Amino acid sequence: MTGRISDRWVIPLLAVLLQACGGGGGGSDAAPPVEPPPADPVVGVQPAFTLLDFQQPVAMIQAPGDDSRWFVVEQPGVVRVFDNDPAVATTSVFIDITDRVRSIGEAGLLGMALHPEFATNGEVILSYTGDPGGVLTSYVSRFRSLDGGQTLDPGGEEILLQVVQDFGNHNGGNVAFGQDGFLYVGLGDGGSANDPNGRAQDTTNVLGAMLRIDVNGAAPYGIPADNPFAANPPCVQGFGAAPCPEIFAWGLRNPWRWSFDSDTGLLWAGDVGQNSWEEVDIVRIGENYGWPTREGARCNAAIAAECDATGLTDPFWEYDHSVGRSITGGFVYRGVQVPNLAGYYVFGDFVSGRIWGIPVDGSSAALDLVDSSLLVAAFGEDNAGELYVVDYSGGLYRIVDGS
Repeated sequence: MTGRISDRWVIPLLAVLLQACGGGGGGSDAAPPVEPPPADPVVGVQPAFTLLDFQQPVAMIQAPGDDSRWFVVEQPGVVRVFDNDPAVATTSVFIDITDRVRSIGEAGLLGMALHPEFATNGEVILSYTGDPGGVLTSYVSRFRSLDGGQTLDPGGEEILLQVVQDFGNHNGGNVAFGQDGFLYVGLGDGGSANDPNGRAQDTTNVLGAMLRIDVNGAAPYGIPADNPFAANPPCVQGFGAAPCPEIFAWGLRNPWRWSFDSDTGLLWAGDVGQNSWEEVDIVRIGENYGWPTREGARCNAAIAAECDATGLTDPFWEYDHSVGRSITGGFVYRGVQVPNLAGYYVFGDFVSGRIWGIPVDGSSAALDLVDSSLLVAAFGEDNAGELYVVDYSGGLYRIVDGS
């Protein structure tokens, strides 16, 4: 892979060779040197924190501005914290909310976001599913630390948003703060197959959408003024009579893992497909990503052979089920340890274990980086921009230079 010369370099390279051999017209001026194409990145995955093991980990996170620790979210309802030391052998419990988490299938404790001012305000947002009264419900809640950031107080939960789920899958669950300081929340379409209740194209509910809210104002949250439906009443229970002002973008099936490019601030998401296609999306304000009318960039054959794509946004990239069956969104690499990977969006597949990278400038197709046996549940990014892989089987791995 490394050093491959693409067709676009053949003609200028031949011209230089001809001139060097006396051909090409006899001019005396030397042709400018032709820069070789950049080498494709060559990477590997290497075990990290080998003395640790986790129970169904779904996220690993560092606190803003603090490189000394890692937090790992376990789906059954525990967040563990440990020293950022390759030889670390123990973890401690940051918070345990297994008493209120319904963890089965795709449900559970699914996401965590440390407030940008966590070092001073001790605030953390957790996203999880519970089942009060036997009704599966997604919660986005604020918790606070009472001991200087060492643990969170499980008794001080402040529920910001709660949404009754239609079925047991497609819960989304990732949460993160954007560079604008607002909290983003990704929710699936409510589950089952082909969005039978039509949630993702109905903006009067928050399912199948990316939400953006302001958790720094009046309770339970404020609405950013430029959200597409900002003038409407909030849908704090997930449904409303008018389009929900919390919505940032919609038409998503199950945005399981997504992230912000630390350089540009763009939101990159992996939206899990149905029967045929997995997609990478750049999620922008006010855009409709087409589910369930389309799966990827084509009509959803389970609904109709032909469809109207007017007003729908194409994915940045897609792949079919011959190479993977459940996309796991990653991060745009902005680290320094793997130089040729800079500016690539790195993502993977939970089922096949494959990891790809695609240039964010769209200059080439996605490159096959790693063919692993990992259950790629998530990626992690440290504060220096280096990337990690979370294996749902319990291990953590580091992405390294493989050249």
